[in-house]
Amino acid sequence: MARALAGILALDFSTTIAGPHCARLLADLGAEVIKIEPPEGDIMRARLPTRNGASAVFGELNAGKKSIVLDLKRPAAAAAARRLVRAADVLVENYRPGVMRRLGLDYEALAPENPRLVYCAISGYGQTGPSALLPAYAPVIHAASGYERAHLAYQVGRTRPDNSGIFIADVLAGTYAYGAIMTALYQRQTTGRGQMIDLSMLETMLGLLLTEVAGAQFELAPAGRSIFGPIEAADGFVTVAVASERTFRALCVAAGREDWIDDARFTNYRERRMNWNHLIDELELWSKARTSAECLAAFDAAGVPASAYRTVAEAMCDPQLAHRGALAEVNDAGGTFKTLNPPFRMSGAETSTGTAAASLGEHTEAVLSRAGLAPAEIAAVMERSAR
Repeated sequence: MARALAGILALDFSTTIAGPHCARLLADLGAEVIKIEPPEGDIMRARLPTRNGASAVFGELNAGKKSIVLDLKRPAAAAAARRLVRAADVLVENYRPGVMRRLGLDYEALAPENPRLVYCAISGYGQTGPSALLPAYAPVIHAASGYERAHLAYQVGRTRPDNSGIFIADVLAGTYAYGAIMTALYQRQTTGRGQMIDLSMLETMLGLLLTEVAGAQFELAPAGRSIFGPIEAADGFVTVAVASERTFRALCVAAGREDWIDDARFTNYRERRMNWNHLIDELELWSKARTSAECLAAFDAAGVPASAYRTVAEAMCDPQLAHRGALAEVNDAGGTFKTLNPPFRMSGAETSTGTAAASLGEHTEAVLSRAGLAPAEIAAVMERSAR
């Protein structure tokens, strides 16, 4: 099938996770994505696990892209980058605000040369304002947004925020950036002009806290124990989502406790939420006598949304993922590894990741030549970039 973004040229000046994730999505949908790296390469090239010096994490974030090396602090390399921008549709960067301006690669400098350019700048707090210049990584944004404290409120007996290990803000920001770029490209069809996208990671995380943002504005009754959490079985834990009257009744049937339906403690959502501890305590009298598989079989039969708590490795082996072709095989200098295709399928376009993760600077000479640089200019840029 056709690829939805075929013919789109994107320049990826970004590093670490948020920007590369955004640009990877562009590549997955068929855009030609050129990753511009410093001589030492994106820092994610050293992220474990590595095999033969190749990072699988880097490969996940950058599969399907071309790699060129430009030392943007050197005038010849910065000039070569501007040559590339003339033909580009999209530029993605996630430097601290002001860095691209100092390099002469900010939107205001580039837009006159390429008015159709869609320029996406991802930063911790936005391009302007009192916090704009603060350094920011995902764990810092998690704390600053209120996410960690909101999460802690659901952990019974806990007083210390959890350690951060999963970089939600990065992936969320990259996904929002992809959506904003698609919107800007669509608008360009009407206006003929590109635009600047200023994306704040702080705001993307607050956007994740829908209930909490609403609750922070009003005095609410104590929530009690979270209604979404682990239920102990004989050999592990399962979870259920009892979010409607229908699913509550199904839970009662699954556990053989239809008497709960008329129990004053559980008759409606508000009462159940306030008495959730009692409901779970009684449910676990049933679940602890059964294996996780037996609990899930009963829940599935009754129509209760439920799952065991799986490891990532277990989830990757789910037959449903195999059925959908969710995993793609990528080649790099270390061999092969699996990564995820985009989580959506399109009836009229292919949605799949590239099959290779480029070595550092693998495409420098070919890309610069195509941009019109003479051999001597390319040699000068590459020699300087190698220093």
